[in-house]
Amino acid sequence: MPRFEPFAAWRYAPASDLDALLAPPYDVLSDDDVAALRARDPHNIVHVDVPGGDSPRRYLDAAETLRSWMADGVLVLDDAPAFTIYRMRFTDAAGVPRDIAGVLGALEVVDEGAGGVLPHERTTPKASTDRLDLTRATGANLSPVWGLSLATGLTDVLRAPGEFLGAVVVDGVEHRVERVTDPARLAAITAVIGADDVLVADGHHRYGVARQYRDETRAATGRDDTPAELTLTFVNELVADQLSIEAIHRLYDGIAWDDLVSALARRFDIVPLDGPVSAATLREMVEWGRLVLLRPDGAASWLVPTPGAFDGLRALDGAWLEAALAGTPAQVSYQHGLDEMLGVVAGHAAGVLIRPTSIAEILRTGREGLLMPPKSTFFTPKLRTGLVLRQM
Repeated sequence: MPRFEPFAAWRYAPASDLDALLAPPYDVLSDDDVAALRARDPHNIVHVDVPGGDSPRRYLDAAETLRSWMADGVLVLDDAPAFTIYRMRFTDAAGVPRDIAGVLGALEVVDEGAGGVLPHERTTPKASTDRLDLTRATGANLSPVWGLSLATGLTDVLRAPGEFLGAVVVDGVEHRVERVTDPARLAAITAVIGADDVLVADGHHRYGVARQYRDETRAATGRDDTPAELTLTFVNELVADQLSIEAIHRLYDGIAWDDLVSALARRFDIVPLDGPVSAATLREMVEWGRLVLLRPDGAASWLVPTPGAFDGLRALDGAWLEAALAGTPAQVSYQHGLDEMLGVVAGHAAGVLIRPTSIAEILRTGREGLLMPPKSTFFTPKLRTGLVLRQM
């Protein structure tokens, strides 16, 4: 089972304007987003977490900036090892009130396939040099991995508040952090998370970079007991009311429309959809067990699985589409959000709206050691970067 440990965290000084200083994860930020955040405050975390320009010194510059913030009191260090309870309160896209409670700590970095910390989906190829170079230069964990504990009881252990440190409301989501230093409570949190596997929900590439950095540190020091053996991770319990999961839809290119339709028609009944696609359509997809095919002009059709078409396959829309389009030249890309899909499908051969992955399938993935297709889950809201930094 994985180690999960408290640590003395670096945080923005008390009374700081967190709204001006925090940022979404680096991998969801556009260039314009980064520019706006940089302009918002000279100490916004993107000045360190998203080094600008193409200078070979940009990572060293980011490290110098981080050290200067530590020296000047912009960031302050905890007096003792701590866990940070991180709560996110909001109403999800379906109108359901959510109160997610998780904890930020240092999770063990394990070898691929070793167990304890498990992936849940295949990852798409992605250059990790940027994150590795930044980690080498700063010697710090800046953005947390998001893990799901398969143990029961974490929500109960986190129910009581800790020492309030700050809160910020962004896009209708309250992000609130509380520090825990009481030895008995630290031990209780450690015990619960250490009782079962942790499934990586978001941040597979970050966890992979942590493994590379750990291996480099071992080679350089000859030791396997340095802080590089763990990485900054947010962990919450894998239960339905602790998760808000949205779909990541599919865009297709490299194939003619008629050929795509012919391939899909071997496994789906294709039925024209009356009226425009809306949020109600997404709810009907879940209720009726079907997908939606989008033409480049925005016209839509239901994709209704034919009886027996996917016998032997898991109940995952992404897996169904992979099977239906196997052997075709279709090339897939990914887009989150209905409005975003409707806005970009005109530039592609076709689009397919899929349903969110169920909690049952996520749990099955963990228990059976399986991997979902890439981009099967989109966990919301996104964690804010800058609430907790971990120096290694």
